[in-house]
Amino acid sequence: MHYKSLFYLLGWVTLIVFPFIGWYGIYYFNKTPFLEMLDLESFYSPLTLIGLLFGFIYAFFILLVTQFPIFDEITQVQSRMIKEINLNIFDILFMSLCAGIGEEILFRAAIQSWLGPLITSFIFILVHGYFSVREWKRNLSGILVFPFILIIAYGYIEFGLWFGVAAHFSYDFLIFYATIRDAKS
Repeated sequence: MHYKSLFYLLGWVTLIVFPFIGWYGIYYFNKTPFLEMLDLESFYSPLTLIGLLFGFIYAFFILLVTQFPIFDEITQVQSRMIKEINLNIFDILFMSLCAGIGEEILFRAAIQSWLGPLITSFIFILVHGYFSVREWKRNLSGILVFPFILIIAYGYIEFGLWFGVAAHFSYDFLIFYATIRDAKS
């Protein structure tokens, strides 16, 4: 399968399957309707804009910190993968939206309601490959990203789902954008 096709398949799975799994778990245990889980009335809240801003600021911080030579190995692998897929701005916009919506519904609305913010955030970082027993440098990335994910977890509790979706989207978008820019140069 072509890498870009796989990229889009993963995006659609994240956008459709992850929320369904999350909602099914919530509905099974709490009888929460799908639209109630989505909390659509908070979408238009100023907190959604604050989430966007928070994600951009944290991504900018990560991009600055990962300029240090100790991160070269990790960023080169990411750049190589992105270059092979040949992503454009629409591709990263799509994937950032899919990840922001799908992963936040699954992890915040569902898993976090059972395991709490700390354990769920740790699992989130693990699933994304930021921690490694074999590659100690990768753990540095996990340590850098963990506070962001933890803030989103507590932000979900205080500000609602769309704060986390917006923060996750904007973070991913800026990281992807910077990576494709670097890969093309």
